Amino acid sequence: MKSFMKVSITRIISISVLSLLGNSLFAQELDLESTEVRAGYSIGVNIGLNLASQGILGSDIDNAALVQGIRDAIDDSILLSDEEIVAALEQYSLLMEQRAEEQLAGMAQAGQDFLNDNAMQPGVVTTASGLQYLVLEEGADRTAAMPLATDEVMVHYHGTMIDGTVFDSSVDRGEPISFPLDGVIPGWTEGLQLMRVGDKFRFFIPSELAYGASGAGPIPPFSTLIFDVELLGIN
Repeated sequence: MKSFMKVSITRIISISVLSLLGNSLFAQELDLESTEVRAGYSIGVNIGLNLASQGILGSDIDNAALVQGIRDAIDDSILLSDEEIVAALEQYSLLMEQRAEEQLAGMAQAGQDFLNDNAMQPGVVTTASGLQYLVLEEGADRTAAMPLATDEVMVHYHGTMIDGTVFDSSVDRGEPISFPLDGVIPGWTEGLQLMRVGDKFRFFIPSELAYGASGAGPIPPFSTLIFDVELLGIN
């Protein structure tokens, strides 16, 4: 059996691991009462789940070819040389990088298109930085304080992507949150200073005033964000 340990791409499973599966990997009927069969099946499940979690299984990979490659590795009848396999994996890695860049560019453009259209909506104000906001409710006291960037504020908020996907919400949790205004994304630092205690605004935040090219948690890179924010108090 050929060794491909020199291949550094982390998505490739070692042939020595695959060989543990034996021909039972391809059996149509399994005796799951047998300890050996249950163990072999469990190893196969773990490998399959690992492949799926890394996004290897799916439209980007020919799954039939993947299964054939496993079978050929076990049978020691591999159709490509070590060099050809390394080259194929490197080409695939470059292709995935290109597709990822195209996807990110598409997300950035979708965000900009949304903001361009949104700027024309009634009541929407666009600031010099590109932040957009809409006043949803004004507090009863129009002499109430407005926070400074150095203040700590208490708010309720509901955050979504431009497609409506909710990624975070103190409203849903039923617990307002306090934080220093100079310790959050620039869109919040700027936007909250436009509010008085009791106001409720909707902010449309360009990615450069949010999490930019890095993203954060469930928020992908270059995401335009929408927040409904109620300013409850200034601590």
